[in-house]
Amino acid sequence: MIERARAAAPALAAADAEGAKLGRLTGEAVAALESTGVLRALQPARWGGGEVHLAEYAETVIEIGRASASAGWVASVVGVHPWQIALFPEETQKEIWGEDPARRIASSYTPTGKIEKVDGGYRVSGRWSFSSGSGICDGVILGGIAGRRELNGTEYPDFTSVILDAGDYRIEENWNVAGLRGTGSNDIVVDGVFVPGHRGQSHVYYTHGLGTPLPGQELNDGPLYRTPWAVTFNLIIAAGALGACLGFYDQWVSETRGRRTNYGQLLREEPGVQNHLAEAAWQLDAAVLKVKRAADELMEHAERGEIPSLEQRAFWRWDIARSANAAVDTVQALMRVSSGRSAFVDHPLQAKFQDAVAAGSHAFLFDDSLAKAWGGRHLGAEKLAEVHL
Repeated sequence: MIERARAAAPALAAADAEGAKLGRLTGEAVAALESTGVLRALQPARWGGGEVHLAEYAETVIEIGRASASAGWVASVVGVHPWQIALFPEETQKEIWGEDPARRIASSYTPTGKIEKVDGGYRVSGRWSFSSGSGICDGVILGGIAGRRELNGTEYPDFTSVILDAGDYRIEENWNVAGLRGTGSNDIVVDGVFVPGHRGQSHVYYTHGLGTPLPGQELNDGPLYRTPWAVTFNLIIAAGALGACLGFYDQWVSETRGRRTNYGQLLREEPGVQNHLAEAAWQLDAAVLKVKRAADELMEHAERGEIPSLEQRAFWRWDIARSANAAVDTVQALMRVSSGRSAFVDHPLQAKFQDAVAAGSHAFLFDDSLAKAWGGRHLGAEKLAEVHL
C-alpha cells in the first residue's frame, strides 16, 4: 500500500492546487486515493477491506500527505471510519456496506450537537463542524453526550457515536480557511432525525470499559479491532499532520537548493542554512519514528490480548501528539528562514505552510492536557487531567 501511495503521489500533487480552489478534493485526487487502497485499509477483510497493520496505514497516510496535505488528511480521517464501523453490530455493518462495501463515511465527533436517547434509539439534532471529506461521502458519524451511563459502579457522561445516512443531514459549505482547503471540512446540520439503536455506540466502552466485548468484535476478531479508540484516532490525525509537514520540508529543500540571496550567493552554500536543514530532517524523522513505534506497540498489545493501562494509553497519546507538534514547530522554524518573499500568498511554500499549521491545530493534537494525563499518572498524582483514553 505504501508503494501504491508513492505511485499515486504525482497525481495527488498535480490535483492539490485545484482542490484548494474548489474547497474539496478533485475527482482525480479521489481516484488516486482509491487506487492506493487507503480508504478501505482498516475495513475488515471479510468485507473486502485491507485489515492492515496500523503502522502500514499510518505510513501510507504520511506518504499521501507528503504529496497533498488535504488528500492525506482525508485519507486519515475518512479512512479510519471503517475501523470504528467494524465495532458496531453486524446489522449496522450490513446496512452500511451490504450494497456497497466501498461506501465512504465522514465524521464530526466534537459534541456540539444534541444526541438524545429515545425509545428504540436516538434523536439527533444540531450542528457539527470540521467534517473532513464529507462531500465525497454518503454518510456521517456524529458524536454527542447521550445522557449518563453506568459502568462497574461508576457513572460517566455517555459520549456516543451515531451513524447517519446522507439523506438524514445536510452539508453547509462554509469551509473558507487558510490551510487544508482541499479537505472540504464543512458543517453538518441535522434537524431532529431518529437514529435506531443499533447505529449508536457508547465511547464509555472504548475508554473506561476498554476490553468490554463489542458487538462487531464477534466476527471482526482480528487484533486491529482491539486497539483503543482514542489512541488509534490520535495516531491517524498525527499521521495526517506529519504528511503535511514533510510536504513542506520537501518543498523547502527544493526551493533552497537553487535560491540565492539578494547579493547573488547560493543559499545552499551557507553553513547556517545547512544546519537548519539537518535539524529539521532530524526532528521530522524522529516524529515519524515515534508515531510508527506507537502503532507497533498498539498492535503488539492487541495481538497478545492485553488491555493497555490508562498510564500506557496516556503516554501513547502524549507521545503521538507531541511528535506531531514537534513536526509543526520544525515547519515554522524553516519558514522563518525562508526569506521575506515567502509571505506572498502565491509563494510555493505558503500553501504548504498553511496546511501544516492547520493540521497541527486539531484538538486531538493539543498536547498540554495529554502531558498532564500521563505525567500525573506516572507520578501517582490524585488530580488527573480528563482526556479520552
